[in-house]
Amino acid sequence: MDRAELWIKKLKLAPHPEGGWYKESYRSEENISQQALPDRFSGSRSFSTAIYFLLNGNDFSAFHKIKQDETWHFYDGSTLLLHIINDRKKYFSIKIGNDPHVDALPQYTVPAGCLFAAEVFDKKYFSLVGCSVAPGFDFADFEMPKREDLLKKYPQHRSIILELSRM
Repeated sequence: MDRAELWIKKLKLAPHPEGGWYKESYRSEENISQQALPDRFSGSRSFSTAIYFLLNGNDFSAFHKIKQDETWHFYDGSTLLLHIINDRKKYFSIKIGNDPHVDALPQYTVPAGCLFAAEVFDKKYFSLVGCSVAPGFDFADFEMPKREDLLKKYPQHRSIILELSRM
């Protein structure tokens, strides 16, 4: 059994809708009322949530967005390549890992509302990371646009959208 499979079993990870493997590891017992949140939220939310997230080899997390800031933390394996298209339609990538020689950062926060995707930097390995979200994640806040819609909205980023999106 390889190291990625060991982590999947040890952490009891399950397939994630955007790709890869995940498990919620924390959800605050306290909530923020809907009235105290910005209008983009449809109900109350936990103060914060956290998950383990693993991508293996050619797995990728398809372009998606959420309504909260999401902080990515590196744990094990290869550097992770995070692809971001911000609200000004500008594309950039960030390396998350423990190797400063490849300009990797141990953590990075994707601002709320940005479109983002992730892949393993060295496809021979896996990437195990954690993602923390505040206010807490709810699938009502998750949007994974279809490839066709992304290509219409961001034609200038065609190649990366074709690589990291789903039908």
